[in-house]
Amino acid sequence: MAATPAPPQAPPKPTWDPRRVEPPFPWLRPTIRIRLTLLYGGMFLIAGILLLSIIYLLAAQAINTGNEPLFKIVDATQLQVTSDNCPAIKSDNLTFSQFNEAISACIDDQRHVALDDLLSRSLLALLGLAVIAFAFGYAMAGRVLSPLGRITRTARAVAGSDLSRRIELDGPDDELKELADTFDEMLERLQRAFTAQQRFVGNASHELRTPLAINRTLLEVHLSDPNAPMELQQLGKTLLATNERSEQLVEGLLLLARSDNQIVERKPVDLAEVAEQAVDQVHAEAETKGVVIRGEQKAAVVQGNGVLLERIALNLVQNAVRYNIPEGGWVEVTTEVQHGQAVLVVSNTGPVVPAYEIDNLFEPFRRLRTERTGSDKGVGLGLSIVRSVARAHGGHISAQPREGGGLVMRVTLPI
Repeated sequence: MAATPAPPQAPPKPTWDPRRVEPPFPWLRPTIRIRLTLLYGGMFLIAGILLLSIIYLLAAQAINTGNEPLFKIVDATQLQVTSDNCPAIKSDNLTFSQFNEAISACIDDQRHVALDDLLSRSLLALLGLAVIAFAFGYAMAGRVLSPLGRITRTARAVAGSDLSRRIELDGPDDELKELADTFDEMLERLQRAFTAQQRFVGNASHELRTPLAINRTLLEVHLSDPNAPMELQQLGKTLLATNERSEQLVEGLLLLARSDNQIVERKPVDLAEVAEQAVDQVHAEAETKGVVIRGEQKAAVVQGNGVLLERIALNLVQNAVRYNIPEGGWVEVTTEVQHGQAVLVVSNTGPVVPAYEIDNLFEPFRRLRTERTGSDKGVGLGLSIVRSVARAHGGHISAQPREGGGLVMRVTLPI
């Protein structure tokens, strides 16, 4: 009798628990609010103690100064007195009432002098303590908020497609550390998502291109047979055009998926050379349609991917040639540096484009006054790819209708 196979074992449980462990005394957690409260409360207390101490010393000095006698008795029998602080009682033959009034006036005068001196010194002490308190508070606030600067720098690095960066903030378990840990978890998920997307794009590129290439080869072989019936040749040409259109659609979708991300590896690329190559590739089609291509290409070097930047110029020039007027049309292609940025401008004659239709032109599979790919001019992804590639390079594309018809496409890229 054969032995009964053992039932499959359950997968082991993960040893890492993603749930945050609650401390036994959550109210003792060193949060930012508690730390800032203790910090600024302690600073206020220390500043108050220092100010009180300074005022006490100043008051003690004023009292010691005021303890000096107002007068000295020279002759008790004749009531002759002398005084350095009260000149009014130096006069001889003073009655008792005049003497008392002079003494009272001198006491009031000394009191006012002592209070004025105490006030002025107290104000100077307060001003000095205020300067010290602001400087110390600025330094301590920078120290407390320094993790925010670290988080900001990491976020900027991630914005440049460096998803491998992590904050890994150490220190007390406060709100900033919780924010940094949450940000790290989000980056981990984003990196996994982008890695899966890149893997999918690579697999889709292979799986979609291979059958289309096989279909194209089979159709070309059948069309090369001179004995094939005319109907079969016509059908083969139609299928070959449909297959070519499908290949263009697949290439456009894959390029659109790749260009939505930031460009990590950048090299110097001259937009003038890119524009010249695009013009050379479209020159034959422009001659066939009777469209004149003109314009001056000045040097404008940017940091980016040459293949993708060439796609920008090629798509814009192709669209400008294909969507033009039947006779007397022209396309102007210029490159230059303006205000520290490289600028590629493609303008053309053509049908009148309403201003409210401009935004729709950059949407995938959208054309002027239609939403589906229904012509032989393209697959409806040209301007979408241009916008994605420009954004991936940190640039921007804008479109404006020309007076009399046509468009002015302006691509701005950082140098």
